[in-house]
Amino acid sequence: MIEQTWSIGTVTIDGKAILAPMAGVSDIAYRLLAKEHKAALVCTEMVSAMGIKYKNERTNELLRMEDVEHPVSMQIFGSNPEAIALGAKVVEAAGADIVDINMGCPVKKVVSSGDGSALMKHPDLAARVAEAAVKAVKVPVTVKMRIGWDSDSINVVDFAKRIESTGVAAIAVHGRTKEQMYSGQADWSYIKAVKEVVNIPVIGNGDIVEPSDAKRMLDETGCDAVMIGRGAQGNPWIFERIHHYLLTGDILPGPTYMERIDMLLTHFQLLCHYKGAALGVKEIRTHAGWYLRGLPESAYWRNRINTIHTVKSFEREIEAYRNLLKDM
Repeated sequence: MIEQTWSIGTVTIDGKAILAPMAGVSDIAYRLLAKEHKAALVCTEMVSAMGIKYKNERTNELLRMEDVEHPVSMQIFGSNPEAIALGAKVVEAAGADIVDINMGCPVKKVVSSGDGSALMKHPDLAARVAEAAVKAVKVPVTVKMRIGWDSDSINVVDFAKRIESTGVAAIAVHGRTKEQMYSGQADWSYIKAVKEVVNIPVIGNGDIVEPSDAKRMLDETGCDAVMIGRGAQGNPWIFERIHHYLLTGDILPGPTYMERIDMLLTHFQLLCHYKGAALGVKEIRTHAGWYLRGLPESAYWRNRINTIHTVKSFEREIEAYRNLLKDM
C-alpha cells in the first residue's frame, strides 16, 4: 500500500492521481466528473495571463469553479512577469487553491508568443515569471514543464533547479520534449533525475493509461504523484482505479459499455448546464469519440453524433445506441 496523503505547500492532497490541465477537456464539466471519481487534484484549462490583464470575456468563463472541486489548481500561461503576477492574483481571488504556470505547452500558437515550452529555452526569464507569481500570491505556485525543447537541448534538471530557487511549491514534468508534442514514448528517467535534485514535490506526467502505469511511474521515478492527461479523456474512472490499486493492490475492472454510454450522457448534460445547449452539442462531439472508442459499431454512432444539432437529437441517438448495446 502506498501512502496517499501529501502536500503542495499548505495544500493537503489526498491521493496520487491528478487531472492534467488540457485545453478543451479539463473544463468545469469534466473536472466535476473527475473529482467525483476520486481525482486527488483537478487542474483547469490554461488561462492566458494577458487575457486576464485585458479582461477577455472568454477568459472570465475559464475562471469559474464549484466548491466540490477543491482543491483546484488553476493554470495560467504567459512570459511577461507583470502579466503573470496579475494573472496569479486574479486566479487566487477566483478561489484557486494553487496557481500553476504552464511552461510545457508545445502548441505552435502558444510557443510562437514565447509562452509555454518556449520558456524552457530562456531559464532566466522563466525564473522571473515564476518568481513574479510566487511574490504576488499567498497560495502555493507550481510549474509544469517538459524535459526540454528538443532532443539536443534537454535541460529539465537544471531548469527545475532554477525554478525551485524561485520559491515554487512543486513541479510537474512531462517526459517528452516540445518537438515530440505527444508522439513517441515519454522518458520517465528525466522525471527521476529531477526528483533526485529538488526538495519540493515532483509530479510525473506522460503515458499513464492504466493503474499499473501509475504504480510503475511512482516506483521507478520516486515522484510524489502522477498527472493524467490523454489517459483521462473519456475516462474519468482512471482516477478511482489508480486510487484503489495503490490502496489495495487490486485492479478494478474498467467501465462497461453501458457505463460509458451513461457517462457520455452525464458529461453532455453538464456541458449544456454550464455552457448552454448550442456549445454543449458542439463540444460533446470530441468527447463522444473518446467515450465510444472500442465500442461495437462506434464509428457509425460517432458519425451520427457529429451531425446532430439539438439536445433532443443527441439524447435520441444515445438512447438508440443504448438499446442496441442491450441486445448484444
